[in-house]
Amino acid sequence: MLAGSIAFLLPFFWMLSASFKLEGEVFTYPIQWLPEHWNAWANYKEVWVGKFPFYKYYWNSIKVTVATTAISALVSAMAAYGFSKVQFKASSYLFLIVLATYMVPSQAILIPQFILYRYIGLFDSHIGLILLSSFSVLGTFMLRQFFMGIHNEFIESAKIDGAGHWTIFTKIALPLVKPAIATYAILRFIWTWNDYQNPLIFLRTDKLYTIQLAMQKFTSINGAFYSLIMTAAVSAIIPLLIIFVIGQKSVIEGIATGGVKG
Repeated sequence: MLAGSIAFLLPFFWMLSASFKLEGEVFTYPIQWLPEHWNAWANYKEVWVGKFPFYKYYWNSIKVTVATTAISALVSAMAAYGFSKVQFKASSYLFLIVLATYMVPSQAILIPQFILYRYIGLFDSHIGLILLSSFSVLGTFMLRQFFMGIHNEFIESAKIDGAGHWTIFTKIALPLVKPAIATYAILRFIWTWNDYQNPLIFLRTDKLYTIQLAMQKFTSINGAFYSLIMTAAVSAIIPLLIIFVIGQKSVIEGIATGGVKG
């Protein structure tokens, strides 16, 4: 496992090393893992505050990703609670219909979504981009499995004490499935941050671009300067590393809890 980990990490080490080098040293052979002439300050300054400043697109991605993650986690948790703990007619059939939508490729509904967004005025806006990913069938299914693990005696006891579903959901159910929600939130953050398709289709204004579109444009402008491209790539993955390091404990706890319940 150690050898495999090193093999998978080598490209990232090379990317990080290239971001510190002069352009002429990027493709030297044999590979120089430590730069002979450090040019990190100039490279990162050019990427962040140069002719194509990354900080603007970073803010766009952070805004869209954080809002999408928060809304999607809340909506998925509410839907999961409803399908698992609220008894109503045809609940199982409705849940099957929800699961069936997961089999429809996202590319198949791009044109109807595009037409709808143009019609209601959400095209080329961050609000529209956030709403596109605010509901997740996978998130609903994943969290439903955890909510089903909560004993119904807790729910019945709360109802006897006069608690409604909102109180039960916020005060009892959510704290018990916190690791699962944290796990889904981290996954949702990564998926949204790395999303290229939706911003490409639904954004047209340059100042609204997310980091993925900015990377593509930056590459087209600086295609011959691989030190700058690697610097931009390193900058793009920093938030993902931070989120994973912060939420690693919750992810492991959520997976372990799911395994025990299974």
